[in-house]
Amino acid sequence: MAKNKVVLCAVIIVLTGISFYAPAFAVEAAPPSSYSGDFLTRSTLTGDWGGARNDLAKKGLTFDLSLTQTGMSVVSGGREQGWEYAGMGNLTIHLNTQKMGLWPGGFFKVQVEGNYNKSMNLDPGAIMPVNFSQLFPTLGSQEVNIPEVSFMQFFSPFAGVVVGKLDTTSGDANAFAHGKGDRQFFNMAFNLNPVLALIPTSALGAGIIIVPTGNPKDSIINIMALDGDGKANRSGFDTVFEGNTVYAAEVRGRTDFFGKTGHQLLGAAYNTKNFSSLDQSSRFIIRNRGIEQQDNTWALYYNFDQYLYEPQKGSGKGLGVFGRLGLSDGNPNPIKGFFSIGIGGKGVIPGRPHDEFGLGYYYVDVTSPKFTGPRETREALRNEYGGEAYYNFAITPWMKLSPDVQVIRTSVKEKADVKSQVPLVVERNEIDTAVVVGLRLQLIF
Repeated sequence: MAKNKVVLCAVIIVLTGISFYAPAFAVEAAPPSSYSGDFLTRSTLTGDWGGARNDLAKKGLTFDLSLTQTGMSVVSGGREQGWEYAGMGNLTIHLNTQKMGLWPGGFFKVQVEGNYNKSMNLDPGAIMPVNFSQLFPTLGSQEVNIPEVSFMQFFSPFAGVVVGKLDTTSGDANAFAHGKGDRQFFNMAFNLNPVLALIPTSALGAGIIIVPTGNPKDSIINIMALDGDGKANRSGFDTVFEGNTVYAAEVRGRTDFFGKTGHQLLGAAYNTKNFSSLDQSSRFIIRNRGIEQQDNTWALYYNFDQYLYEPQKGSGKGLGVFGRLGLSDGNPNPIKGFFSIGIGGKGVIPGRPHDEFGLGYYYVDVTSPKFTGPRETREALRNEYGGEAYYNFAITPWMKLSPDVQVIRTSVKEKADVKSQVPLVVERNEIDTAVVVGLRLQLIF
């Protein structure tokens, strides 16, 4: 524990003492060139605020606000059936110190998130959450939290640092399958590699950013140290030096196969934390109690995306394929192995430049944890596989409606319902393949 504390202290002290110069991740979150335009064609619902929003953006200050609402139901099979409505709001503030006339290469980011109403992620009986957006900012509660307050500083076009409370879901990026379930696929399996699920989604930490060519669109390397106890609903200063530390590294590079744009990504993570049943259940849909504690966890992950049809190279529009692979220790992480594959498209239908769609399949190798609780109330686990198809219909650039369907052979093969406590009476029923339908409406303000 003392060694981990010293290492994390050293990383933060060294990184915060360096002055840096040019942008890297700003490419991923670049604001529109203009917020102006008529009501149906402008990029945001509220427009340019009488010109003030455009002026602020030119001076380095942008506000991105969205509301994602979902109605979903298990219509066949699963653990429970019935409709649920839920929503998630996000406000992200970006500040560019060079545009503000302060100093070159500095970038501040603040992110505020909140969710409301009830998620139906427990209903299918799947280990993969079918509505990933409802895991943020915190699972199982209707809260407004601040998952990120960060500062990124570049010393040259080739190297920089980041420090603060970080939203780790920006990792494992993929052109056709990535995010928080608010824009592309709904299911976690197509947004973030599930072998990373025992890594906090929000944590205090620091990292080194390396851009080998000076252009982050070509390749980028991230090396991070994070608080293994991080959560969106607390600052993290009370736990950051307690010795539960995540060490992570990721490299992503652009490829040019077939003369079309693509990317390859490889990453690894190691968490020194001691995990319990509560930690396992925090991201996965496991209702068992009394899971034996285990020290440390590691994960290796890979993903790719490759355009097969690209009308204009580098435009972000076209049709392509994607895939992910993941491996972990399998204990305490209940996901021992994972893969997904699919196709995605952006703006390929004539007259529909903002529409997106995707079709994917995933498979999860589930390892049953060692239990210490009553055998009668355990739910047996098995390997899980499923598929999802969605279409993101852009009614306007700022209003997007997405119908979705998922078919899942769930990891929970039978449910154990306690009918009485004394004497203990448990009714077990087989869980059939779950068919989940959903409708998502996103508004970008």
